[in-house]
Amino acid sequence: PIGVKTLPYPGFSTDLQPQITTVVCLAEGTSTITETIFESRFTHIAGLKKMGAQIKREKAKVEVNGVSSLRRASVTAPDIRGGAALVLAGLAAEGMSEVKEITHVDRGYEKLEEKLSKLGARIERMRD
Repeated sequence: PIGVKTLPYPGFSTDLQPQITTVVCLAEGTSTITETIFESRFTHIAGLKKMGAQIKREKAKVEVNGVSSLRRASVTAPDIRGGAALVLAGLAAEGMSEVKEITHVDRGYEKLEEKLSKLGARIERMRD
């Protein structure tokens, strides 16, 4: 378990908070994440919970109890950083997950699925 507190540079970046929250969902024990920059940066939590994450939020702080695995789900990217966190969760989940409204993620991460595929991820962009 870890404790993370977002801070202005050179502290832990608020932009990385959603991704580290996803990572600790699969870590053993209870981790604490405190968001001191943008309290609204927890928009991805609903999607993580849908995938089986055990997260409790109180204002600008979340406690994450690690689980052994995340389950597949269809989730919606709430914003750039939260959407990227849900893509990572989908890659870690058992089975195939879907992240909708991925255009949010596209604004911040150009050709994300191509880059992740080059790293060995099984990911594909579905067209409507």
